[in-house]
Amino acid sequence: MSRIGRMPIAIPAGVTVTIAENNKVTVKGPKGTLERELPEEMSIKEEDGHIVVTRPNDLKKMKSLHGLTRTLINNMVVGVTNGYEKVLEVNGVGYRASKQGKKLTLNLGYSHPVEMEDPEGLETVLEGQNKITVKGIDKEKVGQYAAEIRDKRRPEPYKGKGIKYADETIRRKVGKTGKK
Repeated sequence: MSRIGRMPIAIPAGVTVTIAENNKVTVKGPKGTLERELPEEMSIKEEDGHIVVTRPNDLKKMKSLHGLTRTLINNMVVGVTNGYEKVLEVNGVGYRASKQGKKLTLNLGYSHPVEMEDPEGLETVLEGQNKITVKGIDKEKVGQYAAEIRDKRRPEPYKGKGIKYADETIRRKVGKTGKK
């Protein structure tokens, strides 16, 4: 049995979960509403304040979908109650970020500033000029947008310049040494 798939998902106060046909799950909470179609093979039921996901048989595909389905629903519940956030750091001389309205402008040592528009349902918050926080209720979108920002200038291993996640460690390399 899938250990993660077996665990019931507690529904916190102020959150409503509706399960429509074709396993279309809608989660409404204080921060917003999330909707997702999940694999039809899984049976999703609401039992006394908990959501239980069960699988029809023990085929390999069903086993892998079991834990996935449960985690996706759990992520939706956590998203509408607490929300998700990813923190990025901009390191490097002259590298900085600024924000005007919904437009994030990054100066990353290119000949031009890189401009990015906040996607629907996400917001970026700046702390100083080198800390970017991406916030939202959809875990997948938050992670994707944070990865897109990081891709504009990935951290390099010699000086550590670039955009990195706050909890990321960069494996440093030693530069070349002169002849003696």
